[in-house]
Amino acid sequence: MSVTLDGKLVVAISSRALFDFEEENLVFEQADDRAYMALQLARLELPAKPGVAFSLVQKLLAFNQAATAQAPVEVVILSRNDPVSGMRVFRSAKHYGLAIERGSFTRGQAPWRYLKPLHANLFLSTHLSDVRAALEAGVPAAQVYPQSAHASAAHPYEVRIAFDGDAVLFSDEAERVYQTQGLSAFQQHESDKATLPLPDGPFKPLLVALKCLQQAGTPQMRIRTALVTARSAPAHERAIRTLMNWDIEVDEAMFLGGLAKGEFLREFEPDFFFDDQTGHIESAAQHVPSGHVASGVRN
Repeated sequence: MSVTLDGKLVVAISSRALFDFEEENLVFEQADDRAYMALQLARLELPAKPGVAFSLVQKLLAFNQAATAQAPVEVVILSRNDPVSGMRVFRSAKHYGLAIERGSFTRGQAPWRYLKPLHANLFLSTHLSDVRAALEAGVPAAQVYPQSAHASAAHPYEVRIAFDGDAVLFSDEAERVYQTQGLSAFQQHESDKATLPLPDGPFKPLLVALKCLQQAGTPQMRIRTALVTARSAPAHERAIRTLMNWDIEVDEAMFLGGLAKGEFLREFEPDFFFDDQTGHIESAAQHVPSGHVASGVRN
C-alpha cells in the first residue's frame, strides 16, 4: 500500500519560518551561498533557536502524540536552503522533539511548486514571491515576519490562531467597495447584503481543515480561533452569518472598527496571526507571531 498524506492537515514551512536563521541569512546576503553553507555545516551540531512559527508547529504536532490511529498532522520543510543546510534543519527539529520526516531543499529555487503534490493546507515562508505564487495556486500561504514577537507559553495545550476577515477568510469583495467608494458605502453595502454569505477567501480551506482536526482531536489538545477584523457594526453581521453558513464557529470575534490590532492580539496570545494588510501585521508583530497574506485588492 502506497504512503499518502490524504486526510491530514499538511503544513509546509520554510527553514527561516520554523527556526531563527537570521544570523546565517545575513552571511548569505553579505557573501554568497557557499559561505552560508559552510556556516551551517560548521554549526551542524548546534541546534538552531526556535523561529516565529515554531510554537504553531510544535502544538499542531502535539495532536499526533495522542492519536489512536493515523497521525492527523504532517509538517514538511519546504525550503530554499541547500541540502547540506537541510541537515541542520532536521537535526534541530529532532533536538526539540519535532517529528518532522519530510522536506524539500531547493538551493535558491522556488519551492512552492511542491505544495500541490503535498496537498498542503498551509504554507509559511519568509519569501514574499513564494507566498504570492502559492496563493495564486490556491494554497493558503503567508509571509512570516522574522522580527515578530514569539508566541506566549501561557497555553501549552491550545493552538491559538487569529485571522483577519476580508481578503483572508473572506474574499476581498467588500474591501474593494471600501477602497473605491469609502466607509459609508462599505457599511451600506454590507448592511444590504447582510444575509448573503461572503465569497470564500484564501484561508477558508485552512479554517475548514482546523475544524476537522478539532473534531477528530484529542483531550490533550484543542484549537481556539479568533476573527480579528477592522469591521464594526453594522458590517459585523455579514461576517458572522458567513461563518454560520459555512457551519464553522470561531471562539472569539473582535470587531475593532479600525483600531490597531496589536494590543488586542497581545491579550488573545495567538500562536499565529494572519492579515492581508502590512500595516496591521507591523502592529501585530510587536506582540505576536504574524504573517502577511499577500492577497486581495490591498496587494
